[in-house]
Amino acid sequence: MAEPWEVVARLRPKFAERAADTDRTGDFPVADFADLRDAGLFGLFAPKRLGGLGLGYVDYARVAFEMARGNGATALVFNMHASVTGALAGIPDELARALGVPDAFFASRDRILAAAAQGAFYAVAMSERGVGSRLSQLAARYEAVDGGFHIKGSKSFVSGAGHADAYLVAARSASDDSVVSQFLVPADTEGLVVELTWDSLGMRATSSHDLHVDVVVPSDALLGGAEGLALLVAQLMPHWMVASYAAVYVGVAQSCVDEAVSHCRARGLSSLPSVRARIGRADAAVAAARLAVDEAARRVTEAPGEAETNHWVWRAKLLAGTTAMDVAASMLEAAGTSASRRGHPLERLFRDARCGSLQPATSDVCADWLGIATLGGDPDAEGVAPRW
Repeated sequence: MAEPWEVVARLRPKFAERAADTDRTGDFPVADFADLRDAGLFGLFAPKRLGGLGLGYVDYARVAFEMARGNGATALVFNMHASVTGALAGIPDELARALGVPDAFFASRDRILAAAAQGAFYAVAMSERGVGSRLSQLAARYEAVDGGFHIKGSKSFVSGAGHADAYLVAARSASDDSVVSQFLVPADTEGLVVELTWDSLGMRATSSHDLHVDVVVPSDALLGGAEGLALLVAQLMPHWMVASYAAVYVGVAQSCVDEAVSHCRARGLSSLPSVRARIGRADAAVAAARLAVDEAARRVTEAPGEAETNHWVWRAKLLAGTTAMDVAASMLEAAGTSASRRGHPLERLFRDARCGSLQPATSDVCADWLGIATLGGDPDAEGVAPRW
């Protein structure tokens, strides 16, 4: 049986062929996600007992890398789904109990993961305008009501908006600003409204539209079964909120190199020393960034939440974002003006790669976190703004 990243590698040419059209129109890559669903990849993290593949973070990094080589937007949206299912499946039962989750959490977790194994796709509704992904600064609020919770607020950058089966919605308690919780809200819940706002420089096919939320959900929609876990988990195990993007952007960077090689060979440019040198440097940079992503993934699998693991998580995101941006710019220059025309793969990849340093945690935030940590400070508490 083929490994999941091998399955994605076989799908990659189809993703790449469709990428130009979805980038041009800004349409969601529906066909790509149909292929992923048919391949059972939405259940990548779901245990085998629930019908899933039962794989882990290292496997995800390989899958995301291959997927992004075909279409970065598809990989980026898949990353959001993976961050929900991977976090749920990856928290050991003993850690979950130590965090104070009730017994009902485990049945709810299994229900969500089993649905993913059957093809359910989850999106993340966390970021807000003017706040970004800083959980402690969210304006969206929730309060307890009879039988559940009322959640109200507006979210931005909701990748897959209008196409997901459910949304992970983050909100602060109306009665206690320090309490941040997350809820899995089915897409057909009354009071969810998608506003078509996404028209971006890069990653145009992610359908990262705004989502307006004014809903009442049952008690079991509370992820983890207990209030106030969102900030704690983000600090203890930041890999899903930081480094999961990294494999995507290293894949985009590799695609830049692949396309530059193809273009330069076709145009007779490969004999130019300057072109060879740019491609050589890019090859080394992408290989180094991928090694950092792989090391972070290995440590997340073997020692999640440990201090050195978290160092690698932040390193991986920083290196992936800056490498993708630098490599894309260099490969476009190596290929020449003709590659800058709309519709050329390198033009699209240049725009997609530029977004890597901007997505949370941004490269500046990653560098600040690492700088404080290296100087012996507390990177989660120090800094010019709250990390989460």
